[in-house]
Amino acid sequence: MAEDTTLKPKTTTKPKLERPKLYKVILVNDDYTPREFVIMVLKAVFRMSEETGYRVMMTAHRMGTCVVVVCAKDIAETKAKEAVDLAKEAGYPLMFTTEPEE
Repeated sequence: MAEDTTLKPKTTTKPKLERPKLYKVILVNDDYTPREFVIMVLKAVFRMSEETGYRVMMTAHRMGTCVVVVCAKDIAETKAKEAVDLAKEAGYPLMFTTEPEE
């Protein structure tokens, strides 16, 4: 056996883990749901402060929609459903939708 054998470190290949696609939860403006109720939902479901909730609600009011949060798909869908269910219980047509982030 020759003494000049060089040992090369083995190259390990890590499997490329794709990051899960993120989803946007979008607040859709309507002309029926009171502003206070929208803010209450944003605070309750999305853990926003009064001020942040107000800003998100006003953005949706002016632009028609506003991204509330970006998170994993299952969380986005759960939160959107939770928020819509709260509004339905109170008799409001408040809508939250989810879509993949580009």
